[in-house]
Amino acid sequence: MGSFGPIASMLAEHDVSKIDAGSTAWMLTSCALVLLMIPGLAMFYGGLVRRKNVLSTMMHSLIAMGILGVQWIVVGYALAFGDSFHGFIGWDWDKFCLSGVPYDAMFSDKGIPELVFVMFQGKFAIITPALISGAVAERMKLSSYVVFIILWSTLIYCPLAHWVWGEGGWLFEMGVLDFAGGTVVHVSSGIAALVAAIMIGRRLTIEGETHEPGNLILTITGAGLLWFGWFGFNAGSAIAAETPVSGFIAGLAFTTTQTAAAAGALAWIVVEYLHRGKCTSLGIASGILAGLVSVTPAAGHVEPRWALMIGMIAAPLCYFAVYFKERAGLYDDALDAFGVHGVGGAWGAIATGIFCFTPAIGVIDGSFKQVGLQAVGLLAAVAFSGVGTLIILAAIKATIGLRVSEEVERSGLDISIHGERSYRLT
Repeated sequence: MGSFGPIASMLAEHDVSKIDAGSTAWMLTSCALVLLMIPGLAMFYGGLVRRKNVLSTMMHSLIAMGILGVQWIVVGYALAFGDSFHGFIGWDWDKFCLSGVPYDAMFSDKGIPELVFVMFQGKFAIITPALISGAVAERMKLSSYVVFIILWSTLIYCPLAHWVWGEGGWLFEMGVLDFAGGTVVHVSSGIAALVAAIMIGRRLTIEGETHEPGNLILTITGAGLLWFGWFGFNAGSAIAAETPVSGFIAGLAFTTTQTAAAAGALAWIVVEYLHRGKCTSLGIASGILAGLVSVTPAAGHVEPRWALMIGMIAAPLCYFAVYFKERAGLYDDALDAFGVHGVGGAWGAIATGIFCFTPAIGVIDGSFKQVGLQAVGLLAAVAFSGVGTLIILAAIKATIGLRVSEEVERSGLDISIHGERSYRLT
């Protein structure tokens, strides 16, 4: 049996019949799909900045993979999914460093190992703070960003994930629906991005330079990777496929994800053409993202026809949020993290209450009551993330500072911080 002999012997001592092979394989695949979204996000954001800041912008996503990959194992999972402490935070010493999570532990009644669930949720914890980086691109210190994502993930993301998804979480017990992270991921990161953009200030206006995207090919490729990975993000949030109900919900989430993304893409370029007379590649990429963001909280709770509606409405909402930001000039959300994730996520949260049905827990038709519950969850996320982000950034600003020097910003963060150039033109 070679090197697999000891493993086979250990497995023989356990009842492996309780593991559902199909569900476990699907969740492992979903983990990989969600992880792929992070380099996809790096490419999407990297193509939108000037050539001298491409690598530093992509690093914000890539470094999160390492830092938050460790943080999630050490404390993140315990805080998000440990035994509930009065509905506000998980607290389970056995889950810190996964010391009390044996390799053969099962997650709930889903037919998958708990470690697979740990890894799946860990990918959400990585990408959420990385989304915020779009608001502060081209001007935030790398050291400050590292400190920020550690504190934000631990103090904001993990508690909010527990509120919405953790057994015993107060929003979970109230009946707030968030299938795959509209409130936990997109609203929280979108509001944090808005606060961060205001606090760090506008980018320098350098004579002879514009803030136009440096490489839209990179952005379009990133959008494609995000769409591809989003099937794991949403359909994987069914957690399993071992029963007819969970299998149907996974298929439903897969379908609504595709539907809303396509609808968002088309709606954005129609609005763009009517408003500006042109359909742009950046527009269709932004529309894809708007559709994906907005359907995330609703993916397993709505029928495909309503996913079509959600995506079609999300695109103009996000489009005009971005347009009015540009016109008003009140803040410099460099890559429109708030305009797409904050606005799209908020619409998706409310739309879930309007259109939802939830076969897993008995049919719930969209109602004023459910819309009200969704509004409570939305407001809770906005207040908690907004105030928490403000406090964290204020503390960092008062200690190590938030922003690079004017000299570094003029030269570009790639060469100044990393000693590298993204393109060598000879």
